[in-house]
Parts: sequence; structure tokens; C-alpha cells
Amino acid sequence: MLWKDITSREEGKLRPNSFSRRLRSRRISSLHLSNFKEFVSPHRGAINSLQVDLTEGRYLLSAASDASAAVFDVQVASEYEVGGSVAKHKSLLVIDKQHQQGHKYAVSSATWYPIDTGLFITGSFDHHINVWDTNTTQVVMNFKMPGKVYKTAMSPIATSHMLIASGTEDVQVRLCDIASGAFAHTLSGHRDGVMACEWSTSSEWVLMTGGCDGAIRYWDIRRAGCFRVLDQAKSQLGRRQPLLERSVAEKAATSKPTGPSSSAKNRAELKKLSSGNGTKLSSMSRMSSQLKGGLAKQRRHPGMMSSQDHATAHYGAVTSLKTTEDGMYLLSAGSDSRLRLWDIDSGCNTLVNFETVRLQNSKGIQLAVAQDSSLVFVPCMTSVKAFDLWSGNTSLTFRAHYDSVNCCWFSAQDQELYTGGNDRQILVWSSSELCPDDLDNRSEKGKIPTADEDNWSD
Repeated sequence: MLWKDITSREEGKLRPNSFSRRLRSRRISSLHLSNFKEFVSPHRGAINSLQVDLTEGRYLLSAASDASAAVFDVQVASEYEVGGSVAKHKSLLVIDKQHQQGHKYAVSSATWYPIDTGLFITGSFDHHINVWDTNTTQVVMNFKMPGKVYKTAMSPIATSHMLIASGTEDVQVRLCDIASGAFAHTLSGHRDGVMACEWSTSSEWVLMTGGCDGAIRYWDIRRAGCFRVLDQAKSQLGRRQPLLERSVAEKAATSKPTGPSSSAKNRAELKKLSSGNGTKLSSMSRMSSQLKGGLAKQRRHPGMMSSQDHATAHYGAVTSLKTTEDGMYLLSAGSDSRLRLWDIDSGCNTLVNFETVRLQNSKGIQLAVAQDSSLVFVPCMTSVKAFDLWSGNTSLTFRAHYDSVNCCWFSAQDQELYTGGNDRQILVWSSSELCPDDLDNRSEKGKIPTADEDNWSD
């Protein structure tokens, strides 16, 4: 099948983009527990968070309940075993309780600085958010929070700010500014703690948060209040209409014929009001007051209206949020063991009926989405399930952990899935379509791929 696609691409029958999509889809569908790659976990507690850096796609950052955080190189192994066929990846650095500036309690979230790998951020149950220098493993900035930190997030596309969104057991979402070392401002609206934070991938100013009150709120961080509260009862069926067709339809619906009769009528009304008695002036004042009232209603934030402010997205706490790679849809998971797919633009529930699963309800989980947004990877107790984004059917099931799975991360560069759980292990799920050269190119002496060696003789 692969050679057939390659031939079609060379003959011009298959576009390069279509070829790459087919290849990625085939590799994702063949994911299984890797037999040639293994992480040596230094953690002595449950793995709570995983993230590969967004710049090089090379360094994996993990956080655990034993108050530790670690960094791994996912591309260069530390050593090889079993005749050079199994690559062992040991941690490049570990920060734990023994560190002078380390956290005292569980590290719930770890996030890379999106610009480079020189900084990373950790949030802990000890009420602190630390900004670490990767090279010196020292804290360069610290933020004291009012409660346990559940989630930290930074915008992957921001160019105008360096804000860390923090979800804690407090009802307010705080924005920590790395540039100033202080809180930029707080976002008030949730009625309980905030377990999930996710930045928009289309606007650096839009933040989405999920709270223990079951609400998902959209915030424009330049404004005081939220501008949207998602309601599970507000729905739309199917995918969003293509942008071009939608704009044409909206233009046809909103366009109204204008002629000289309407303009003449308006001029006549204005002339009548300008040259009348007190009764007519009072009617004009009533019109102006109604106009002001209408403008006031338009200015009022939809998310702050009482009818929408109490809307809920889940019957229970929102435990995870994840946007698709194209930035058009938002996935949410709740303590009600439900998954929901939302249209970010309209805020509607797309009514995708995901198969019944059992999700953790006592802590937040971390979802992952495939590069082409075709699959969503969901930790379901001791397994991880991959659901088709639009049918909701289970496409793949990954079973290898001995305890509940808390987090997963899909590496678009290596086409690999990384999962972490309460069994303290970080597992690698890779494609079975492995090039034979990857196994053969191991030198017997140094266990180094010969492709990385030079051709100079000694």
C-alpha cells in the first residue's frame, strides 16, 4: 500500500499533502506499545503532566506527585540494550524535594515556555508556580497562589504578552506575567475551583477555562469579564459550514434592498420631528432613551447575563480542555464521565456521541489530539482510548499501565504517543511501520546509530 501511494505521488496522481495525510493516518492507526524505545522514569509518584516542547519537538517535560519534574530527550537515547535494539532514555535533569528550590508537594502541571526550551513552568499543590531556568535548574521567578495549583498554561502563539494562566482551587483565574514578575490581573466568574485552562490557537488574547462548577468560560484577557459561557443545551449538528459558503449565506441573509422610498421616508420623519410641538419632542426623547437602552444591552457581555451566566457544560467538574490542531473545535472532559466537542466560533455543542467511558472524577486529566485532528486520546482509568472525533467511536485502545492513566501527549514530529499514570511509568506508543535501518544502524561497540557517525578514519 505504501509503495502504491509513493508511485501515485511520483506520477502526479496523488498530491503531496494527501500523501502525507495518508501516511500519518496509517502510522497513527498502527500505534502500539514500543518495543525499541523506553523511558527510565525517575519519579516515585503518579505522573500528572506530560509535554514535548513546541520549538524542537525533542524534549519531554514530566511532572509527578512526588513533587518532582524531569526532562527527557526523546530523540537521542542515553544507552542501548538487548543487542542495541532497545533505546533507553534517561532523564537529562530531575528536580525534586531535595532541590533547594523544589516543590514540597505534588507537581500537578508542567509547561514549556513556548518560545524556546530555556524556561519551563511548574505548578504545585504547595500553592506555588515556579519558573525554572532549564540550563541552571534554578527558579528565576516565583508566584504565590491562594490555593492548590491544578493547571498552568501559556499561549503557543502569543507575541504581545508572556502570561501564565493558572487554574487553582480558588474561584479566580490569575494571569502571571513573566515580564514583570507580578500578576497581570484576575478573571472572576467561576463559582468554584478551576481545573482546566486552555489558550486559543487562533487568538493570543482568548483563554478558555473549565471549573469545578461545571462551566466552561471564554475570556478576552483585555476585558474584565468573560464573553461566553458554554451551554450543553445549545447545540448544532455536524461540522461547521465551510467559511466561504457560510460568508455567502450570511451576506444573502443580511442584505436588504435599499431604495429612494426608505430614505425619503426617513427624511420625512426627521423633518416632522424637528418642526413640531412639545408632544412630538417628548416622543423623540422616548425614542432616544430606547436607543440608549438598546446600545446598553448590546454592550453588556453575553457571558455576564444572568440567563447565560449559570449555564453548564458538564454535570460536574470540568477536568480537561483541549483544542484541535486547526483551532476550530474544543474538547472537554468532565467528572460526569462525558466527552463533549464544541464549536469554538459559535460556542455550540456539536452533539458528537462519544462512546461511554469511565473517567477520573477526583483530579484533572490531560487529553491529546492527533496532528490531523482525526483522533482524540483520552485517559480512561487504566487504559487510553482513541476516539474518532466526528463519529465518537473507539478507534484504538491502549492497555499496558498497571494503574490509572492521568495524562497523554501526542508528538506530531515523531508520530508517537506518550502516556503517564499512577504506576509511575511513562510509556511510549509508536507505529509498527519501522524502517529496518533504524534497527540495523546500531554500532555493536558504542550502540550509536551509524547514520550519526562520521566517515573519517582513525
